[in-house]
Amino acid sequence: MNHSDELKPAFGAGRKFFHWTIAALLLVQIPLAWYMIELPLGPDKLGKYVLHKSMGMLLFTLAVSRLVWALISQRPALPASIPRWEKLVAKLSQALLYILVILMPVTGWLMSSAANVPVVIFGLIRLPNLVEPDKTFMEGMQSAHEIQSILLLILIGGHLLAALKHHFLSRNDILRSMLPLQSKR
Repeated sequence: MNHSDELKPAFGAGRKFFHWTIAALLLVQIPLAWYMIELPLGPDKLGKYVLHKSMGMLLFTLAVSRLVWALISQRPALPASIPRWEKLVAKLSQALLYILVILMPVTGWLMSSAANVPVVIFGLIRLPNLVEPDKTFMEGMQSAHEIQSILLLILIGGHLLAALKHHFLSRNDILRSMLPLQSKR
């Protein structure tokens, strides 16, 4: 059933920019992470880690910026046909996505700091160590980072399934209105 008489969501250019830029970076970042950990120790592995850390800090910056943008800009209302529980799940999953995309670079930075390995963003900016070298703390941050990556994959999968559900089963315009080249209504 198409609810064409309802107010359709109109995601603005700022929300779309942050959403799709972060999505594209995650599309590179996640496979890179799983690939690099399997590489033998050497220049290629170290180079992939440097790239991974740089992209992680870029994602952190974009996610914080997106959060600020979300707080100062108006979010379109979801169609009234969407059940309350779905709206709550959407808000919760979005909050968890924000938390993970912001937290993962922090745990990565803490892990690097505890390993006494510098984080240098794209060879330009060297970040200070957040903690003193500590093997036990580093291993804890490594475990936290890995668990966060699994949770992030689950949330991204749920996000994709929800978008497809809205488009193909609920037949509303939520997915279409978030696509990059769709104009704001």
